[in-house]
Amino acid sequence: MRVGVWGRFRRHPLAVFGFVTVAVLCLAALFSPFIAPHDPLLLDTSRRFVAPFARAGFVLGTDELGRDTLSRLLYGGRISLTVGLVAMVTTVVTGAVIGLLAGYLGGLIDTLLMRFVDTMLCFPQIFLLLVIAAFVPPSLISIALIIGLTSWMEVSRIVRAEILHLKEQDFVQAARALGASGGRIMFQELLPNIAAPLLVAATLRVASAVLAESYISYLGYGVQPPLASWGNMLTNAQGYFDTVPWLAILPGAMITLTVMGFNFLGDGLRDALDPRLRMDK
Repeated sequence: MRVGVWGRFRRHPLAVFGFVTVAVLCLAALFSPFIAPHDPLLLDTSRRFVAPFARAGFVLGTDELGRDTLSRLLYGGRISLTVGLVAMVTTVVTGAVIGLLAGYLGGLIDTLLMRFVDTMLCFPQIFLLLVIAAFVPPSLISIALIIGLTSWMEVSRIVRAEILHLKEQDFVQAARALGASGGRIMFQELLPNIAAPLLVAATLRVASAVLAESYISYLGYGVQPPLASWGNMLTNAQGYFDTVPWLAILPGAMITLTVMGFNFLGDGLRDALDPRLRMDK
């Protein structure tokens, strides 16, 4: 009995949970201006540190400046997910192009590009992030690009391995025999055939990017106040953890849920798109 991709995906309960979680988070972020009960930047020191469910209209309480926590979580999710998605696109495009060139062209170009990849992998990503962020003025796009440009190396290796296998296949040989150029073969013949591993890598990269944005914001190099992101909400809450722990627990829970959701979704897609599973007994 042949089972389709969606059928295999549905058999993975954690993948379905990840898909639902990611969908809810993305919709909440997209429609945050309509869902948020208050302006996330509105200050009112008369209502500082209101506990969750302690006052009507403030379901998750308020922070040290009297700002509504639920509104800041919704808008913070918008920032964090935007950074994650832009960083993912940067990572996948950069890694795919370098892996494609290295795998298809081979020879000296392959050697030089892969040694560059190895060199980049020698440095921990957090070190690269902090060094670059120290010299680049923080903004939404600059942070996303920094994260994306320091995390493409694994994608390039995945793409190169796939291209080394595919470029000897009959359809590539036929394209060469018909006079197709190298660029046409790479981008119109080979690239569409590695869409599945790229999709899985893209999903997992979003989770890594959201986590990276959170910890560089936590260290003070990310999204700057008064804009809210889950990372800088954690930074602001660390001095009050003993007395008002929910200010740290809530954004921390959102980061955890987002990373888990994207990771479960990526694992499910990897299993569903695995060609070895396309024939089900």
